[in-house]
Amino acid sequence: MPPRDPWVWCLAIPALFALLASIRLTTPSAPYFDEIHYLPAARELLALLNGDGGAYVNREHPLLGKELIALGMYMFGDNPLGWRIMSLIAGTVAVGASMRTLWQASHDRFAVIAFGILLVTGFHLFIHARIAMLDVFMAAFLALAAWQFAAACRQPETGRWRLALTGVAIGCALAAKWNAVPLAMAFGLAFFAARFSAGRRRLLLSRRGVPVPGISLVEAFLWLGAVPLITYALTFMPGYWLGTQFSSSPLAQSGLIGLHFEMLELQQQVLAPHAYQSTWSQWVMNTRGIWYLYEFTDGAQRGVLLIGNPITMLLGLPALAWCLVMGLYRNDWAKLAVVAGYGVSLGLWLIAPKPVQFYYHYVMPSVFLLAALAISLSDIHRSGRRWIAYIVLGGSAAMFALFFKILSAGELAGPMSFADWTWIAGWR
Repeated sequence: MPPRDPWVWCLAIPALFALLASIRLTTPSAPYFDEIHYLPAARELLALLNGDGGAYVNREHPLLGKELIALGMYMFGDNPLGWRIMSLIAGTVAVGASMRTLWQASHDRFAVIAFGILLVTGFHLFIHARIAMLDVFMAAFLALAAWQFAAACRQPETGRWRLALTGVAIGCALAAKWNAVPLAMAFGLAFFAARFSAGRRRLLLSRRGVPVPGISLVEAFLWLGAVPLITYALTFMPGYWLGTQFSSSPLAQSGLIGLHFEMLELQQQVLAPHAYQSTWSQWVMNTRGIWYLYEFTDGAQRGVLLIGNPITMLLGLPALAWCLVMGLYRNDWAKLAVVAGYGVSLGLWLIAPKPVQFYYHYVMPSVFLLAALAISLSDIHRSGRRWIAYIVLGGSAAMFALFFKILSAGELAGPMSFADWTWIAGWR
């Protein structure tokens, strides 16, 4: 009997995530960490709506994430709820869409439920669902793209419209943050590789063969290549009017291509060394965190520490190795896909021309890491050693509960309370 679709769990677990992440969502009541960069940009977009001109600030990043922050402020006001509500929604979508992606890719009910639990308790998405930064929007749109792409492969009769939605979501992910570039390219490359491996004689025009029968390579290029670029470009439309007057807008002056040369230069500028900078190897081993907040605010000492869940970030590493070996041995594309996703998203930071990097760049690799762990736990569960899988999931939840105060800006005992959670020097 085929496994039952865990669609109820795919609603219930994101709902639980939203409930937990909404606790103290408006604390701190003042902007913190990188909100100081993105909130002014969102305010300028709102000024544009009000006919006040609006300046083009924070030019190094695309506009969509800041437009979504501005939308939250438009609906709920220029206050902590307005600043962060769209991040909460995006984080919730990221959890649900990621679960649906794994279901479409694997049809493994236990792995899907385990993945949801690991995402909720994995720290990364939780923290970024509670702050007005760009990473969570990128993660949400990439998860939506992966869901629709996997569903197109699983259900070819719906392939055309699902690939179209994939393209729109890819464009939105790029428009949220450029860190999405390598994963955005992966969809089209995966389609090409699968079709090429099928050995079709009319490679470009044949509609037969994997990954989506009925769709030719030429049509796939339209959905996975052209549509993302068009979607991405459309998100910049408000930028033509950002400025004290139309002619002063850097987008109106330089055009979309010219603006992107300026954005690239800003992205590559050499920043001064930062106390919280880190390297990819420290991300992998979870040895360097970032205190997004640690100060006396809103009547108490409070903190927000970005690290990964100490249990699952390490257990995920052998899980990746397991997925690679067994994926090759069994020709299991779901296992191979999570390993490839981890490698592609982390590999960007091995070659990126940014001398100063931070642990929040590990958000997307951590999602693939947890997917690999969920799949591995499902294999253990099927082997008869169910207690191991349940201990890991319970341990992840227990660790989340232990760190909850400094994931959610809870009230701490005093200025030295950070020592209760900084178990290694790199978390201080």
